[in-house]
Amino acid sequence: MGLTERQQQLLDMWLPSAAIVHDHSWGLIGTLVLELEHHAERYIAKAGDHTDHHLAREIRAHRNWLQPWTTRGRAAELINADEDAKLLVTRFLPGQLVGGTPYEWASDTYHQAGELLAAFHRQSAVPDDSYESRENERTLAGLDKPHRIAPDVADLLRATIKAWPTTPATLVPTHGDWQPRNWLIDNGTVRIIDFGRAALRPAYTDLVRLAAQQFRSEPSLEPAFITGYGSDPREPAAWQRARLREAISTAVWAHQVGDESFEQQGHRMIAEAVAEIAL
Repeated sequence: MGLTERQQQLLDMWLPSAAIVHDHSWGLIGTLVLELEHHAERYIAKAGDHTDHHLAREIRAHRNWLQPWTTRGRAAELINADEDAKLLVTRFLPGQLVGGTPYEWASDTYHQAGELLAAFHRQSAVPDDSYESRENERTLAGLDKPHRIAPDVADLLRATIKAWPTTPATLVPTHGDWQPRNWLIDNGTVRIIDFGRAALRPAYTDLVRLAAQQFRSEPSLEPAFITGYGSDPREPAAWQRARLREAISTAVWAHQVGDESFEQQGHRMIAEAVAEIAL
């Protein structure tokens, strides 16, 4: 995948003659992430393809929610964006990805991440009476897509979801993919990237990926995170629902994109959630 003609035109207008320094694209989805240099300054350009539905959310987050971080140098400053063209440019944010480094298992990383997330969540709170029913419908629709969840397990999951209450929820700005692969570390300081899943959701949803991964592998990281956050936002019943939804979504999405290791994580998450249901 390359830039569309319109994306290239906009980039040439915003950063004339910028040179590509590095391609940070993942390759699993149709999003280009390019590190650019222009007049001795570095920038990041993100461009989506025709199937993309993340860039609009990323642009919205930059325009509406990132000030608690950008004012402290903890997230990149937006330079320019065009939602129709699915293109945005930010200043380059220094640091190395936390995932896969010793910092991924350092308590201070999680204390900082908790403190940063609390500041993000505190910006606003909106009541929503239909959040739970929407999420139930979305998860049931996911189970209707191609996946490798065993038929008897899928039937149990459908029955469980249909029996859930649809209680009112309080929604806050959430990152949506809160985990070390979207954190940078620079001289001990944690910074945040990738807002393609940012949306209004209950605060506890930003903990589901950590709970399935790092908190599970190294339990001491969880109290460090909660201490940084200031309190635990997880109400047990809502948290159990969120974990099962995340498990199903992981298994289905990973199967669709061919990420077998992530798909296996999704199946493990489902098995653990089903075991809790059976208790």
